[in-house]
Amino acid sequence: MLYAIVATDVANSLEARMAARPAHLERLQQLKAEGRIVLAGPNPAIDSNDPGAAGFSGSLIVAEFESLSAANAWAEADPYVAAGVYASVSVKPFKQVLP
Repeated sequence: MLYAIVATDVANSLEARMAARPAHLERLQQLKAEGRIVLAGPNPAIDSNDPGAAGFSGSLIVAEFESLSAANAWAEADPYVAAGVYASVSVKPFKQVLP
């Protein structure tokens, strides 16, 4: 089943986010290689694809996991969580309708 992982950054997270980004992306690449990722990306803190120093306000990942508990465990093990980038993370079942 698909699950939406919605995370909200702490204030001034850009430095910690950039430091943990390689490890975070490595985990996403693994999901991609397994054919389990639908989409993933950050939420710019301003209305721009390149927010620069404004940074990001959070992230969204939609991916396939065997259960809600597996999705939660994967989200909790994210390098951004360990680095203190995220203030909160929510994991919910997701039903894709389009495309």
